[in-house]
Amino acid sequence: MRTEGEFLMNQPAKPELLAPVGDYERLVAAVTFGADAVYLGGTAFGMRAASANFDLDMLRRAVEYAHAHGVKVYLTCNTLPRGREVEELSQYLKDTAACGVDAFIITDIGVMMLAKRVAPQVEIHISTQAGVVNYLAAKELYYLGAKRVVLARELSLDEIATIREKTPPELEIEAFVHGAMCMSFSGRCLLSSYLTGRDANRGECAQPCRWGYHLVEEKRPGQYYPIFEDESGSYLLNAKDLCMIEHLDKVIQAGVTSLKIEGRAKSSYYVSVVTNAYRCAIDQYLSDPEHYQLDPWILEETKKVSHRAYCTGFYFGPIENGQYYENAGYIRTYDVVAIVDGYREGRLLCTQRNKFSIGDEVEILEPGRPPQTFVVDTLFNENGESIQSANHAVMRLQIPCPISACPGAIIRKAVL
Repeated sequence: MRTEGEFLMNQPAKPELLAPVGDYERLVAAVTFGADAVYLGGTAFGMRAASANFDLDMLRRAVEYAHAHGVKVYLTCNTLPRGREVEELSQYLKDTAACGVDAFIITDIGVMMLAKRVAPQVEIHISTQAGVVNYLAAKELYYLGAKRVVLARELSLDEIATIREKTPPELEIEAFVHGAMCMSFSGRCLLSSYLTGRDANRGECAQPCRWGYHLVEEKRPGQYYPIFEDESGSYLLNAKDLCMIEHLDKVIQAGVTSLKIEGRAKSSYYVSVVTNAYRCAIDQYLSDPEHYQLDPWILEETKKVSHRAYCTGFYFGPIENGQYYENAGYIRTYDVVAIVDGYREGRLLCTQRNKFSIGDEVEILEPGRPPQTFVVDTLFNENGESIQSANHAVMRLQIPCPISACPGAIIRKAVL
């Protein structure tokens, strides 16, 4: 393992925080809570077929909104297209480039070369699906025209530092720091295709790695044996989630240019909270790199979204305890109850998301700040009439509160 001084030589001036976006609401959340860039999918050739994604009109709107706030937009074109799809690809790249996207995220080398010809103004980022694990591959991709490589998730910090040292400094390096992990190398999985006919490499993964499995002996059909002594079976392929927020200093010092959060299929609440946590952690590090120590509240924020048990992936060498065998469920401790629309005359003006009532203790989360707690003493509907609880979806509310909050702030409460 390298020393801290050796790592510091690789450190970028200011790392980028890259947030996932599945629709326009999540785009606004990512921008509001501090992303430097976002990645999203169009209507084709992206690895999240189940997400809402962006048609051309919506993509144009998204780029305009992001750029107006100084945020870059990267478009996923990282599936492995079949021959019959190639004729559609050229026009798709031209159309999406015309929307103003800053980069294409690409796996296939043929798609990469086509993008260079038909949309030379758009940067090319090589997807993690390409499985870049050494400096030879990274350098050759740079010479072919890549601006950035998204490294395979199986690399250690030492290996990342070596890639940084042995590649041109103009080549940007991106790495995942948070979110779901795939049990297959760089996400190149065939399980979903075999078991459901849904191709994971074309954005249609059914996540069979999250299913529970038993052992069946062929001459004893219908008799299911647990793979170990647990009546619920074994989730032997189920990976923990990645969380590197306590070790961001080491990731940055290894030379990572862009810190990537996984989760294009996750909620706007997830995008808001996790983006905010990493934004605050990065800013705290940059304010005093030599004495970086994460504020406890920032770590706690990563636990207030729906997640699986956390681990640090392969960053510190071969992964230990990276699988979670008990179940495939999520840990969920908080519900969003309202979104703040404004603050006037001592009242929060809000839109309801989940039921809450007088007497509930809630938290307000604003960009760049620790959450603030208060008890709902009184509650009014949009007409100013007193009510006991907010129990109608998206109803407008007024909450007397000494804490002012900006539009887009989140009000949440603990799940009992």
